[in-house]
Amino acid sequence: MSVVVVGGNDRMATRYKDICKEYNCKAKVFTQMPSDFENKLGTPDLMVVFTNTCSHKMVNSVNQRSQKYDIPVARIHSASATALKSVLEQYCI
Repeated sequence: MSVVVVGGNDRMATRYKDICKEYNCKAKVFTQMPSDFENKLGTPDLMVVFTNTCSHKMVNSVNQRSQKYDIPVARIHSASATALKSVLEQYCI
């Protein structure tokens, strides 16, 4: 299963990837908005958005991509490792 994590803390990016690996998921993590963000999202099986640390422009890009390709989006206010684990337990198991 492929997961895209949007938002969160810069220092936690590798931790987010490790957590996804524990749940047998491949992960892309975007803590900052890169150029050509919409195309870099791809078509994952799940998108996780940390709403507290994410810009409106990034959220809008995620929403457009999810509507276009019918991708589920999990929105979490907290950008903690525990919050990511709880989402992955719902979708990956």
